[in-house]
Amino acid sequence: MIDSSRDALAPTASESETVTPSRTLRLLAAIFVALLIVATPRLALADEGAFGKALQEGVWKAALVSFGAGFLTSLTPCVYPMIAITVSVFGAKQAKSRREAMALSTAFVAGMVVLFTTMFVIVSLGGGVFGSVLQNRWVIVGIATVFLIMAASMFGAFELTLPDSTMQRLSAVGGVGYGGAFTLGLVSGLVAAPCSGPVLISMMAAVTQAQSVGLGVTFGMSYALGLGILFWMVGTFAAALPKGGRWMVWVKSFFGIVMVTLALYYLKNAFPVLAEHAHHTTIVLGIAALVALVGLGLGAVHVNWDDGGIPTKVRKGLGIVATVVGAFWFFAALDKPAEVSAEELQKVAAEVGKDSDEPVRFLEFIKNDEEGALAQAKAEKRPVLIDFGAEWCGACKELEKHTFSDPEVKVKAGRFVAVRIDATDADDPRVSSLMKKYNVTGLPAVIVIDSAGNEAKRINEFVEAKQFLAMIEPVK
Repeated sequence: MIDSSRDALAPTASESETVTPSRTLRLLAAIFVALLIVATPRLALADEGAFGKALQEGVWKAALVSFGAGFLTSLTPCVYPMIAITVSVFGAKQAKSRREAMALSTAFVAGMVVLFTTMFVIVSLGGGVFGSVLQNRWVIVGIATVFLIMAASMFGAFELTLPDSTMQRLSAVGGVGYGGAFTLGLVSGLVAAPCSGPVLISMMAAVTQAQSVGLGVTFGMSYALGLGILFWMVGTFAAALPKGGRWMVWVKSFFGIVMVTLALYYLKNAFPVLAEHAHHTTIVLGIAALVALVGLGLGAVHVNWDDGGIPTKVRKGLGIVATVVGAFWFFAALDKPAEVSAEELQKVAAEVGKDSDEPVRFLEFIKNDEEGALAQAKAEKRPVLIDFGAEWCGACKELEKHTFSDPEVKVKAGRFVAVRIDATDADDPRVSSLMKKYNVTGLPAVIVIDSAGNEAKRINEFVEAKQFLAMIEPVK
């Protein structure tokens, strides 16, 4: 039976102070943490279209993030100390041959794969029910609050634990043999719930918003493989892992930082003012990265709350705040279109205008004034471009970042009177009225109206700049 009590799994004081993991293990952990911090916020905010596009380009993108999350979870105090004990329970250490040990270890990991893949597929199938609900700003606030609570748990404010009696029963499930190994793998995620739960909630929120079964399978399988890789190595090769210590708490601190950053990303969807001053420029990105590095240097990760008195706690707190602010600011800026230089615009304008007698205009969106845009277009006999977008719409952001900001699009689409309708708050009567008027049932939605006032084209997905230009070029 696995002793799953907190005392049995926690490292001793002497281990925490004197033993560190191997250099290779620390390097792997650092790489996976960096990938997780870079990729998770962007995945969590994507919608079904953006996820579908990402999966078409390469499933490895989502798989790598989820595998890294699983691997990092295995390095936390809830999982790491029980790896050797668990391997003993399903009999890999007593196997008569390397092949048998590998088969037992594989059966254990297969149980993990079945558990987590099933969980994520169920969540993805229910995504359609919750997809529209996730557009409500107060639901977004609720999700952000959950992330903040989970982050507080990762920072050690409290422990998420199952009752001791339940933990003991779960840890006794299975037994020696392939069936026992598989069954123990099935319940392992529940035994590791104090550390795996917050991470899984973050990933499941992304899958729910994506409403993608494919993403659910990818996340579930990859997370399980990442979580089980050390179990498999120890069981198959009788590998000796570095002893646990304070570095496991560092992993939890990294997860806490990621979750607070995710919370701010969700809040940005409901309250765009949070990212109003984040601009996609080299200077802004550099300053944001510097702030995050300063926070890491202060001790956002490597300093523990109990390393000293109040000054140490203040130092770690300031480090966490700086790291989160820098990371959020960096990715909020990266999500926005890169600023195009005036020289580049003038160069394209010169090429476009040399064969035309009409003045060259640059594409500029009027915000939320549909009536004014239509009146201006009628007076000037120009076609109209109406862009319905929202902060929570990944494909809308892709259009803004990669298509509308393209220098050639900014010049060649300048002949249109363009208006952008912010549909972030779908409950706004003005927004719902306009969406009903133009029969907009989903986002993105770009309505192209010719100079006679007739709808000429409608775009309901992300399109590249050249494809967009080919669609609007015939419209007069």
